[in-house]
Amino acid sequence: MTTRANRSRPHRPPDRRSSHNVDTVSNPSTAPSWPAVLTWRAHAAPRMESVRVQVSGNRIKATGRIIGGNCADHPAFSASYDLVTDENGVTRRLSLRTALAAGERQMSISRDEEGVWMVETGTTHLRSGFAGAKDVDVVLSPFFNALPIRRFGMQHESEDIQVPVVYVNLPDLAVQEASLTYSSGADGVHVLSPVSSSSITVDEDGFVLDYPGLAERI
Repeated sequence: MTTRANRSRPHRPPDRRSSHNVDTVSNPSTAPSWPAVLTWRAHAAPRMESVRVQVSGNRIKATGRIIGGNCADHPAFSASYDLVTDENGVTRRLSLRTALAAGERQMSISRDEEGVWMVETGTTHLRSGFAGAKDVDVVLSPFFNALPIRRFGMQHESEDIQVPVVYVNLPDLAVQEASLTYSSGADGVHVLSPVSSSSITVDEDGFVLDYPGLAERI
């Protein structure tokens, strides 16, 4: 998503308003056929993300990797992930693995039919509703913004929605409850996270093209 989160915001019920269509960018280079490999390059850090995405309706299956060099934002690290959503775009399973000079970590996150999340690291087990979250958001990753954008159709319609998420920090894999605000309109999609605010550009399928301050798709 954006940068590290130090606090969570109180969850409010979604406030959904639809008034006009959202402008998206559509041309042969930004409208992939599925499956596709999407790649982003960070604006101001030595970091890239690449993910193979399979889309079927609202269902997403994705396998990706983030690689970052040592800089002021983070130590040198690599992170890999596998994501599966259900037919409504709700996250069902996410597994993550990180590698740093000091060692490796791994974590799995899953959500059951009752909306209860299980977070497992091998040594710890956490069960929580995470304020009704249906999405996972991973810091430093523009890919995960597509989950709520696509679920609510924000690439096509004007919306103003408070989205509770399971918020995962990189590279330490710390997990916390957080709430993000997405506001879409004719000028794109505005994202307010616990620590930043930015207006992003998405393609016609809801995947990020440019996230100022984070990364752009190449």
